[in-house]
Amino acid sequence: MSASTGAGDENSRLIQAVAMTRDREAFARLFGYFAPRLKAYLMRAGATASAAEDFAQDAMLTVWRKADLFDPTRASAATWIFTIARNRRLDMLRKESRQPPAPEFSLLPEEPERPDDLLSGAEEAARLNAALRQLSPDHIEVLRLAFFQGDTHSEIARHLNLPLGTVKSRIRKAMIKLRIALEPLRGPQ
Repeated sequence: MSASTGAGDENSRLIQAVAMTRDREAFARLFGYFAPRLKAYLMRAGATASAAEDFAQDAMLTVWRKADLFDPTRASAATWIFTIARNRRLDMLRKESRQPPAPEFSLLPEEPERPDDLLSGAEEAARLNAALRQLSPDHIEVLRLAFFQGDTHSEIARHLNLPLGTVKSRIRKAMIKLRIALEPLRGPQ
């Protein structure tokens, strides 16, 4: 058995102790081990140091609250915890992007859109609509929920009563089909 496997087994036992008995010492050990690693990971993913620290603490709080959902047969403790951190960060980014932007004020008159830009936008919209019509209703539904409603993969899985893996697979396949349908129309980059 490698050292990393031993540490993974220990971390799994610590999560299970938190789940079963709300063991504060076990959680403190998990927090001490994972919080700095999560912060470094999140900073590499583009978060500022303070935001990464907030995300890491939020992820560890989620570990405390949802430890009973951890299944060591499906993922290692590290994978589960890092996935929670990644998903919490994505949820926050989505939530921030849903907020209406602050109005921009300018004393200069707005420049009207150029006719060629309007035509180009209309042509691109028509191509996208044609590509979307080539997708199955299942693919269209997951794309609608993910990209137009901003639902997370887990929310989509619950809403459609599907396994999470099926939702992810459908989104991936739909995106591949769209890319293939739109690529010949794009021309050279």
